[in-house]
Amino acid sequence: MRVRPPANSDRDGTMIPDKTIPAVSFTTARTGASAKSNELGMRPMQSRAYDKRGEQYLLIKSPPASGKSRALMFVALDKLANQGVKQAIICVPERSIGASFGSEPLSKYGFFADWEVAPQWNLCNTPGADDPKVAKSKVKAVAEFLASDAKVLVCTHATFRFAFDELGVEAFDNRLVAIDEFHHVSADAGNRLGAQLAQLIGRDKAHIVAMTGSYFRGDAIPVLAPEDEAKFETVTYTYYEQLNGYEHLKVLDIGYSFYTGPYTDKISALLDPKVKTIVHIPSVNSRESLKDKHREAEDIMQHLGEWEGVDPVTGFHLIRTADGGVIRVADLVDDDPVKRDRVVSALKSPQGRADKEFVDVIIALGMAKEGFDWIWCEHALTVGYRSSLTEIIQIIGRATRDAPGKTRARFTNLIAEPAADDPQVVEAINDYLKAIAASLLMEQVLAPRFDFTPKDAGPKEGFDYGPDGYVEGKTNFGVNDHGQMHFEIKGLKLPKSIEATRICREDLNEVIAAFVQDKSNVERGMFDPEVVPEELTQLRMGKIVRDKYPELNDEDQESVRQHAIAAMTVTQQAKAALLSDGEELSASTAFIDGVRKFALSVTDLDIDLIDKINPFSATYAVLAKAMDEKTLLQVQAVINAKKVNLSYEEARGLAERALEFKRERGRLPSLTSQDAWERRMAEGVAYLQRHASKAAADG
Repeated sequence: MRVRPPANSDRDGTMIPDKTIPAVSFTTARTGASAKSNELGMRPMQSRAYDKRGEQYLLIKSPPASGKSRALMFVALDKLANQGVKQAIICVPERSIGASFGSEPLSKYGFFADWEVAPQWNLCNTPGADDPKVAKSKVKAVAEFLASDAKVLVCTHATFRFAFDELGVEAFDNRLVAIDEFHHVSADAGNRLGAQLAQLIGRDKAHIVAMTGSYFRGDAIPVLAPEDEAKFETVTYTYYEQLNGYEHLKVLDIGYSFYTGPYTDKISALLDPKVKTIVHIPSVNSRESLKDKHREAEDIMQHLGEWEGVDPVTGFHLIRTADGGVIRVADLVDDDPVKRDRVVSALKSPQGRADKEFVDVIIALGMAKEGFDWIWCEHALTVGYRSSLTEIIQIIGRATRDAPGKTRARFTNLIAEPAADDPQVVEAINDYLKAIAASLLMEQVLAPRFDFTPKDAGPKEGFDYGPDGYVEGKTNFGVNDHGQMHFEIKGLKLPKSIEATRICREDLNEVIAAFVQDKSNVERGMFDPEVVPEELTQLRMGKIVRDKYPELNDEDQESVRQHAIAAMTVTQQAKAALLSDGEELSASTAFIDGVRKFALSVTDLDIDLIDKINPFSATYAVLAKAMDEKTLLQVQAVINAKKVNLSYEEARGLAERALEFKRERGRLPSLTSQDAWERRMAEGVAYLQRHASKAAADG
């Protein structure tokens, strides 16, 4: 292989601009709290989970690298020792993750017992694939475990599913079933594990601990039915807390870069041989793929430098870079099982985990997303849009491990640029819109949690309201030690039911995910100059909530809607406030300052004002600065070309809002009003009247 031209040039030496769009830049506080252990050897998230150890059904939402595996060990050992639980069964999505639950000497750090897994009961280490044809021995092993005095078994989701089908729900009575990477489960009829969990909950004789490092389901299918989910006590440790509690990592950057032609030509502008990088190439079935994954991996290595052979021990490729140094590249794309196993074994070795210089670049296709710990990774470069936000979060999580000497981490999503002469321009724009949605959601993930209350509801314990403290009659804004924000909004409806309260406390990001993943919302919010903000904030967000939580009454649905749009809008307006000052897009203290600036800029912040703010305006402002005008106009033209008139469903939603308007003001909205939202509601009423008249005329 020959040495490529400089990293910011094309094959012929022509300079390629690195048009990376900065979606999020998170500046950490570096408190070191995430790494500090208490007298029992527990880090903050683990201690928070342990405090809830008495719950029969426990859901742990926590970022990658926060210590979920060990948190489960603490909880499980207490259940085995003190809660009458006979055995613990740990289920992981793939065999490689089973190593995370191996034996640990917890008593060495102050806990009352050690976590011990006998080799024969870690079925992730036994040979044979996890499919029905060859997994009978593993199902037999599960049965033998249940009949034994052993305490802990580790297996894959697949092995558990087969064992459950064979042994029945009763076999797991008085046992703990722990599901790692819980986002793989869903309530969908075709999801066997989801159905089995529903059976376990229905029988109500097993304990269940569910864990996930993701805050969304990318396919929008609920993990559990609402009535089952309501039984879980949720422990949430946010990305905000995790990153702020790091010792070394100062900044996390998330951005998007666009390319034309083969993506491998753009790689050179984004790959720095001196930066520890994981490159995720696109699936062979995707539009971005060049349909030859081996050649793609080779081409990426060519961009890094001149190939000098393969290390016989590790299987890593040796590449001499332009500055004369030699870097080590792990190719996980290779299908050869002997070569692949050698590389994987090397990456998992103690040296692979401990030595920063052991490997420099990893090229992966389907691996290295979850349960893969390379703490030294500084850049996760992903080619092609990933349809699942869960997958994106998992990929980002590969780069957010805290490690000595690692001060900055980056995620870059390389996406095909919408171009006027591209016959697939519509697909390109769709990917572009999905990328925008993902950036919006990552902003929500990285933001602190909001605790919204109506105006003058009173101060909350543990919150700092600034030098003047809490002042009744003013717009109060407080922050606690966890970075959680108390924010007062006039006219805000509080949830009444237990489920609506839980949603407002734990699942607002799920609601926002469904809202921004509806492509038409992003299209209209960013590229339709005639859009009325309330169409998005009230009508479309209202529909999302009704569809997602039909079991809630109208009042609770409206409360959830208000809380969700408030969380999204406050986050976006904080970004806008920072941008207006020319500051770097950042969270941490700067983000808090942005929120405070927004809160204090409004004399009387109320829910009506929030509903009048286009939730996509701040994001458009960022994109408009980063992308050329021609591309933006092209996107807008394509979107507006397919814009349709008012639909019957939208008209019904507008008419419902018009009735609320009438109850409040004693009259229906007017078509001649100066207020755009009032005119839009009136158009909805008029549409339904025309529809009814036509139906009557047609007989």
